[in-house]
Amino acid sequence: MEKSSKILLNSEKEQLLKLQNIVKQTFDEEKLMVDNLLHQPEEIMTKGQKISDKVASFGGSWKFIILFSIILFLWILFNTLAIKSLEFDPYPFILMNLVLSCIAALQAPIIMMSQNRQEEKDRKRSENDYLINLKAELELRSLHQKVDLLLEEQIQILIKSQAEQIEMIKKIQKKLDAKP
Repeated sequence: MEKSSKILLNSEKEQLLKLQNIVKQTFDEEKLMVDNLLHQPEEIMTKGQKISDKVASFGGSWKFIILFSIILFLWILFNTLAIKSLEFDPYPFILMNLVLSCIAALQAPIIMMSQNRQEEKDRKRSENDYLINLKAELELRSLHQKVDLLLEEQIQILIKSQAEQIEMIKKIQKKLDAKP
């Protein structure tokens, strides 16, 4: 009996050591991912990038659409109702069309620059999501290793214990058979 309890205690110590090694290995593997997620490099933007972001955010807002509609409406209203000497762009509003074309020609590439930067940010976010998923996968793998290790050790202990019990039963059976 004393021998089997020592074996059980030793096997539990071995299990704990193996589990500690698995945990340590998992932490070492995850360190790189966690460092990358927690300490992302700060984005350094040039003045042009800041301007393109502001133009894109303003150009794609209701504020811009409403303001631009009001300006166009006032332009047309003034040039149709004003005295001939004050008109600066009479009907068919050629100057207004030129201004609109220039605004569209400048605004489109600026918005595209901002979208390209946003696409780069999205790519970095998806990389971080991938790293998070990879970390979760490593955690699951580690848990599977722990459970497998525990099951394997427990099965071995049960087999040893069962063998000892069988030996004890055989000894008892021999003693019973030896009695007249």
